[in-house]
Parts: sequence; structure tokens; C-alpha cells
Amino acid sequence: MKTTNTFRRAFVALAAGAALLGAASVQSQDIKERNLRFAFSLAKDHPFGQGAQKFADVVAQKSGGKMKVQLFPGAVLGSDPQNLSAIRGGTLDFTSMATGIVASIDKQQMVFDLPFLFDNVQEANAIADGPIGRKLMDDLQPHGVVGLGVWDLGFRHITNSRRPITKIEDIQGLKLRVIGSPVYVELFSALGANPVPMTFGEVYGALESKAIDGQDNPLGVIESARFQEVQKYLSLTRHFYTGMPLLMSKKTWDAMSEAERRIIREASEEAKQFQRKAALAQEDKSIDTLKKAMQVNEVPAAEMARMRQKAQPVIDKFAKEVGESVYKQVAAELARIRGAK
Repeated sequence: MKTTNTFRRAFVALAAGAALLGAASVQSQDIKERNLRFAFSLAKDHPFGQGAQKFADVVAQKSGGKMKVQLFPGAVLGSDPQNLSAIRGGTLDFTSMATGIVASIDKQQMVFDLPFLFDNVQEANAIADGPIGRKLMDDLQPHGVVGLGVWDLGFRHITNSRRPITKIEDIQGLKLRVIGSPVYVELFSALGANPVPMTFGEVYGALESKAIDGQDNPLGVIESARFQEVQKYLSLTRHFYTGMPLLMSKKTWDAMSEAERRIIREASEEAKQFQRKAALAQEDKSIDTLKKAMQVNEVPAAEMARMRQKAQPVIDKFAKEVGESVYKQVAAELARIRGAK
């Protein structure tokens, strides 16, 4: 009897082992050799570039080296609008850009870009990772894009070569480069600036030649793009938060097995968390570095309140374009988050 039980246990163990080996074999067969391309405009050493490298590393590790992601930083394959068009057409596999540019194919994405919407990065991340953010990512699929979550670029600040911005009147007449998104153009027009839509790759040269007076970007971007070399003043205005959705070509996604898709989803989540931590750490380092090269100033709270007041008609207009139901959901969730503190 004892021998029979021992034999039975051994048989069950062998059968379980065979099943596991079989499952592993099936999964291995479901993962093909793939060379995937990931293009973006930021520098490779920027926290976003570090997150992209983390994504590539995790994809390689989880696929046993079969799936390789090659990075193309610094807009070497084209501008953000060109990369967006390329992933929709299936000639590029991954890209990422500010939500204001993604809004060119789905206006709902612009909800992240409403002026003065978020008080801090934690609020923005809560919206991006919650039901609202997940639906916004899912809603990109009819446009040929798979949204894999929103990475963090941070709050935007204004740099210029003419004067520090300590009050709203200091913005008057400044020729400022903006993202080619209507909400950016209209906000800076409302604040009295002369907004100039321009792709990121053109900005340094335009600042250097004085074709424009300034621009707006998060601290890490300002430092990594070396704008401090061609700009004298940095004013901490925090007027926009910039999320960076990780975008994948739906054509590439549709051609993958479920095992491959699972690898992409898991890698994108790991890389997102890594990138967000890197971005927060970089902010503190960047402000210290920029203070050595530029005149940096905070904007008084009373002046920030005046800016928000000037921005209100822009917020009202674009809340309607985003979709009032989406905006109301975001506003309600932010009220809940703030009330829970």
C-alpha cells in the first residue's frame, strides 16, 4: 500500500512537471523573434529616456531575449507628429509625446493639459492610473494606437532671455515657443504672450538665434536640452502639467500573441513606475543645476491667482472640447482626492 501511494505521488509530480514544461513550451512558442523600434524626442539621459531603456530591458528579460526594443531618442526619426503618424500607420512600434499632441487625434486627451488643473504630480498620477485614465488610453484604439499608460514629464515653467516673470504683466509681448496644441496657444495668448507653435527639435536653435524669446517645459527637459545655455531667466509658473502616454502601434499589437502582449503590458507598467521615480529625483537635481546657470524665481501666490483668473475662459472653452462628461469626472475625482487628505 505504501509503495502504491509513493508511486502515485511520484506520478502526480511527474505529470505536474510535464504540464508546466508543456505550458512553458507553448508560451515560448508564442513569443517570436521581434525587433521593435521606440522613437521619442527627448534625450536618452533624460528620465524619460531612462524609462524607455528600462522598458527595453524588461521586454528583453521577460521574452528571454527574443523581443528586442531599439531606442531612437532625440527626434532622430522625426518630430512628435511624425512619430504619431508612423505608429498609426504601423511603420513605428512605440513612441511617446505630450498629451497635448496626442489630443490631435482624440480631444479627450487634452483634459490633462487644462491650465492649472493639478496641484501636484500625485493628483495627476491618480487620474492617469485610475478608471478615467485607463478609459482614455483604451479610447485611442479606434485611432490605430494602443495606450500603455501615462508617464510623467512634470509641471511646465517659463524660460526667456528678456526678464524674470514675477507678475502677469511680465509675460506681455514675450515671443514664446509652445507645443502645437490649441490650448497652449490660447493660454499664452490670454496671458499676453505671442505664442509660436514649434516642434521640440527646432527650439534650441530658435532660442539661440533669438527668433523667439523663450519657451515652456518641465525642469528636467530644460536641463537635458541645455536651454540654460541660451536662456537667462527661469520662472516657476507650474501652469501646465505634462503627461507622456506610452503609445504602441495597434498594427504591431494586433500581430502579437497574448503572451507577447502580456510582456508588453508588464514591462510598460514596470517602466512607468521606474520613470516616475526618476523624474521626481531629477527635478531636485535639475533646479540646483539650473540655478547655477540662470536667474530662477518663484511667482508670488497672488500673481499665480491672477494667472488662473486670466486662464479661466480658456479652461471653460477647452473643457467643452474635451467633453464635459470627461472634465466633470476628472473634477469630481480631484475633489474626492483633495477631500480625503
